[in-house]
Amino acid sequence: MNVTIELAKAWLIKNKIEGEFNDHQMFEIRFGLELCVDVSLYADPKFDDDQMKQIRRGLEYGVDVLVYADPKFEWDQMQQIKWGIRDGLDVTTYADPQFSEDQMAQIRYGLKSGVDVSIYADPEYDWFQMLEIQKGLEKGLDVSIYADLKYDRSQMKQIREGLKNGVDVLVYADQKFKWDQMAAIRCGLEKGLDVSSYAAPKFKWFQMEKIRKGLEKKREEKGKPKKEKER
Repeated sequence: MNVTIELAKAWLIKNKIEGEFNDHQMFEIRFGLELCVDVSLYADPKFDDDQMKQIRRGLEYGVDVLVYADPKFEWDQMQQIKWGIRDGLDVTTYADPQFSEDQMAQIRYGLKSGVDVSIYADPEYDWFQMLEIQKGLEKGLDVSIYADLKYDRSQMKQIREGLKNGVDVLVYADQKFKWDQMAAIRCGLEKGLDVSSYAAPKFKWFQMEKIRKGLEKKREEKGKPKKEKER
């Protein structure tokens, strides 16, 4: 006799809970009974075994599982909400099935680091974009310059790097530039070059790099001391 299944079945019958449960779901119910948690909060066929597991673990941690004990959340979304509650965070910011598990994670990380997550807590941003905004906020940068859906994650990174390094990012913070063009312009600005000769979308990134290197070489040659003529 499978004790796991029989114990769970006995509890379900005693509590008049009906429905079809598979062995994995039965295991979670039995495990919860052994741990003396309130399994009635997840002993429902609408939850799969992974969802049941997250609710059971939340009960073990002593968190308010009612915040996420809803089949509209996937198990990994439940996990992110559970971790947030456990850490004492205001999970209402991301406890929404519109956010993927990865998006929830970025919002949770932001809450933990104390930044204003409302700036990027938007399901329209992918989690990579959220990460770039979060990194900027953590460094105290003016993320308003790139916290915009018109920029992809790579463009956001180039603008963030420029802000971090103290260059005038407005020279290239324009969606008409691809990320590799932005990188070439940023590199020139960081080296103190006049990038106006190549900061134009008509140039491919490798053309920009060629012009930038030419400007560097020209500056180096200009800085070299002139040789004295032999007498």
